[in-house]
Amino acid sequence: MSSTAILQEVQLLYGVSDRLDSLSGQQPLVSEALISIAGSVRNTATLLEVLIATKIAPLSGLGPAEA
Repeated sequence: MSSTAILQEVQLLYGVSDRLDSLSGQQPLVSEALISIAGSVRNTATLLEVLIATKIAPLSGLGPAEA
């Protein structure tokens, strides 16, 4: 999987996190759980971005701005 494909998945994860945050306002009984899960998904997306920037992009000759 190329770094570009992983970064596309990262954007999808950010979207999932945003949607879960939005749903938390509509579902009071599970609001805290949804917020927690949304934060975990967002953190995972951020970690993937860091992985690309520090490990994969330099190996493939791409700079962080190009990844």
